[in-house]
Amino acid sequence: METEERPGWRRQLREALRPEAKGPPLSRRAVRVDVVLAVVLTLVALVVAARYPSDGPVFVVPRDEYGVPVPPYPPTPGARIVPDQTSGPPWPLVLLSALPLAARRRYPLAVFGVVLAAALGIGDRAGWITVLTCVIGAYSAVKHSRYRTLAPVVLVVAAVPAGLAFRRTDPVLPGWSSPVVVLLAAGVLAGTVRYWRRRLAAGRDRFAQLQQEQEESMRRAVEEERARIAAELHDVVTHNVSVMVIQAGAARKVMDAAPERSKAALLAVEAGGRAAMAELRHVMGLLAAATDPGRADSPADGLEPQPGLGQLDALIERVRAAGTPVGVAVSLPPQPLPTGVDLAAYRVVQEALTNTIKHAPGADACVTIGYAEHWLEIEVTDTGAVRDSAPADGNGRGLIGLRERLAVYGGELTTGPTLTGGYRITARIPWRTP
Repeated sequence: METEERPGWRRQLREALRPEAKGPPLSRRAVRVDVVLAVVLTLVALVVAARYPSDGPVFVVPRDEYGVPVPPYPPTPGARIVPDQTSGPPWPLVLLSALPLAARRRYPLAVFGVVLAAALGIGDRAGWITVLTCVIGAYSAVKHSRYRTLAPVVLVVAAVPAGLAFRRTDPVLPGWSSPVVVLLAAGVLAGTVRYWRRRLAAGRDRFAQLQQEQEESMRRAVEEERARIAAELHDVVTHNVSVMVIQAGAARKVMDAAPERSKAALLAVEAGGRAAMAELRHVMGLLAAATDPGRADSPADGLEPQPGLGQLDALIERVRAAGTPVGVAVSLPPQPLPTGVDLAAYRVVQEALTNTIKHAPGADACVTIGYAEHWLEIEVTDTGAVRDSAPADGNGRGLIGLRERLAVYGGELTTGPTLTGGYRITARIPWRTP
């Protein structure tokens, strides 16, 4: 157990002592502010040291061995009194106590160490400006250091020699203003500011991430909607146009020899065109309603339902009119099918018969629809292209769209040739939840 806990303890210690990643480079404004602050404090410290060398916030009071202040001895009668010539602190220490603050954001711990060492060197001759520079250095060490754990430790350790150096002094200010209390208060304030700045930055990052995820979600929704619209248009246009092309070709061939048959073919072309226009108007009307619900010509004036197996007879008749014999065997569940499943089943039959017309002209087709306990099963087969017929080329987009459509409802699509040379399309769609 100890061997398992020890590496974890060491790992946590290493993580705590590990510095944070470097932040963005300092702005010119921040650098200028630090330089101006350091220069101003240095000038003030030099002026205070030159003009008021004995006007510091602390003064040494002689004490006996029990810590009791010893009153000054009265002057000896007849002795000449010499005025106190208190000298100011050394100028190099005064410079080191303020000027390094120009780099307080770049090297916070090093700057705090130099400033504190200079203040300790000045000792009892330290003025209020020296205390101020130490407080700024301590604040900067905790707030700007990359070592989030080491910086407070350094501050606590540094407060100890500061307290020892002035342990025999009586402050002009109250006792709570001792060096230990002042430095620790500055550190606590800096830690609090740093914590809230990190919370604010984390909140901004989280907001930006959520905004990016929302934009990505909207982009995916738009792409999915475009794919759905493309699939709908493909199903509508491909089937009806294929039937119209076959009928128009048949009318052209028999126009002179059998005008009545030509007339029937042209009527079928007209019916197919009207059906195509009706479905296209429905699809485009849905788009218009989504973008402009107030339009009078949108489907808001009559929400026509999407086609389903209820329109299967009309579909079969159009295919038969195009010259493709179709056998039908349909057995549907007693309960109504969900709208989406009904539309998907209709599109499967429509796409399969359209492929028969395009790729196997002259073939016979057979449509079988049945259901099991939870599945709707659809099978469409054909006998294959007749000899001397030229099947049309295709890109397979219709079958890809069918697979995507069925996948939405948890269905599956199987396609492939039959042993007799024809082609089979099989679909299974769950029509109710188990």
